[in-house]
Amino acid sequence: MGWKAEWERAKADPEGFWMEKAEAIDWHRAPSVALKDRGGPVPEWFSDGMVNTCHNAADRHVAAGHGDRVALIHDSPVTDSVTRITYGELQDLTARLAGALAARGVTKGDRVVIYMPMVPEAVVAMLACTRIGAIHSVVFGGFAANELAVRIDDAQPKAVIAGSCGIEPGRVVAYKPLLDAALEKASHKPEFAIIFQRAQARAEMGPRDVDWAEALAGAAPAECVPVAGDHPAYILYTSGTTGAPKGVVRPTGGHLVALDWTMENIYDTKPGEVFWAASDVGWVVGHSYIAYAPLIHGCTSVVFEGKPVGTPDASTFWRVMADHKVANFFTAPTAFRAVKRDDPEGKLMAGHDLSGLRNIFLAGERADPDTIEWIKARTGKSVIDHWWQTETGWAIAANPVGLERLPVKIGSPSVPMPGWDVRVLDDAGHEVAPDTLGAIAVKLPLPPGTLPTLWHAEARFRKSYLETFPGFYETGDAGMIDADGYLWIMARTDDVINVAGHRLSTGAMEEVLAGHPDVAECAVIGVADPLKGQLPLGFVCLTKGVDRPHDEIARECVGLVREKIGPVAAFKLAVVVDRLPKTRSGKILRATMAKIADGETVKTPATIDDPAILGEIADALRPMGYAGGS
Repeated sequence: MGWKAEWERAKADPEGFWMEKAEAIDWHRAPSVALKDRGGPVPEWFSDGMVNTCHNAADRHVAAGHGDRVALIHDSPVTDSVTRITYGELQDLTARLAGALAARGVTKGDRVVIYMPMVPEAVVAMLACTRIGAIHSVVFGGFAANELAVRIDDAQPKAVIAGSCGIEPGRVVAYKPLLDAALEKASHKPEFAIIFQRAQARAEMGPRDVDWAEALAGAAPAECVPVAGDHPAYILYTSGTTGAPKGVVRPTGGHLVALDWTMENIYDTKPGEVFWAASDVGWVVGHSYIAYAPLIHGCTSVVFEGKPVGTPDASTFWRVMADHKVANFFTAPTAFRAVKRDDPEGKLMAGHDLSGLRNIFLAGERADPDTIEWIKARTGKSVIDHWWQTETGWAIAANPVGLERLPVKIGSPSVPMPGWDVRVLDDAGHEVAPDTLGAIAVKLPLPPGTLPTLWHAEARFRKSYLETFPGFYETGDAGMIDADGYLWIMARTDDVINVAGHRLSTGAMEEVLAGHPDVAECAVIGVADPLKGQLPLGFVCLTKGVDRPHDEIARECVGLVREKIGPVAAFKLAVVVDRLPKTRSGKILRATMAKIADGETVKTPATIDDPAILGEIADALRPMGYAGGS
């Protein structure tokens, strides 16, 4: 069936549609109904089924005779090594680590915080928790001690699993001192920590610490423990507008069903094929499309420990795709902007055979048309933008190339996926006309795999997502739906600026700036203005090798926006900077930049990649009279 028929069937008969999709999962006890109201904020999926995630990601493939199939490829240019782990080996490792946890008292419902670099053992740790029904909470390796402590206090884990270090280009980051400092700060004290020792920086062990290798060597393998379909598989913390992290809860049954469906229908990837999501297990993409969906579907998943540039250069993506015969690749647009900035002609692709690559998927930031066109021109491959969130766990809107390859509209993530009834609303909650900017919301109920609540914060869940538009999930994104039903994500709702009464999308201005031949990357923010309320201000990073006067390029950028969007945009401010402040997942910190411009006190975001960039942004703004300048 094509996309439209599947979408309409899921809308008309969600019970029948999702019960059918649930048949692809191995259940200990199959659910009797798909959707059930259990008195929580939203109805829950497959709640009376009994199932185990680790069984579906490892054991069932071994039982089906695929134990010798490669499950994980660890490609680590920072250590100059490649390791392959088969499904049989994965089953053994998860069973023994689960046994080590169980022997120390970890049982169903207990939480385990995982603080690991991009090594296959991180995936093993996640699966081992699900094997015995423990709820894992992965914190990005190298996160500051204070932020790690906040998450430990919220999740209250019985145990921590950590790596001794992470490896960045040119430096080794010791994790154990950060973990020790976090445990000192935290009010809650886990009972023990299992430490995976790496040769690059071995950790000094303390009285609560257990060596990973010794724990596995002495462990009795644990069997898979069935859990209810609504049992949390994990908690994943995402930044909240208040500064306090929000613990997104992922229910087990819906997670399995939805992710399995996406692998072939959205990502065009069959069992046995190689799928690579260039992300980190600390983020939702790493959860869904490194650790879980590829393994649930019987694919080979690439665990990459490196960067798009600098390990060693902008050829790395092409080399990994060619070396491991990657069928489909998924990353954030910012990663390709980095590659484009360092190698604008794509010369470093030479010698890398990409004939096996079918599609390149982008998500995490708006995929600007200029970046998409560059990737298409250099690779000749399909470039598929799609849109989703930490809270949703999988795509709200996509081009479902495995189900039906729809016409691509560059700049749009295409159409809502089955189960997603997406509307664009005005401030009063009324639907707006096609091609009209508004708040993007999803009519309840949400499909399987999405968050049913926040960890121990039901009131905050309701306030954050359900109260603004009753009967809808508020996405926090702004955009529009065109006459063909294609969705256009223009900005976060907070990034829609009001210039003299005109609601303008910063994303539309960024698209124009990205089209300048010398611009590799850009961001537009709104700054306070006494006359117009707000004015747009553009930051542009230049392509490597451009040595023209920055003032001249800034003037050209202003002219481009005024030409393409018109005087209504009141776009008069642009500045060239070396780099933009981003989270470790690649998202540009626009709200933080706006606060700096307006001279507000800024708390350094926990997720920032390099805090020093904030000072650079302030320095660039002061000559323009912003950031407390004169």
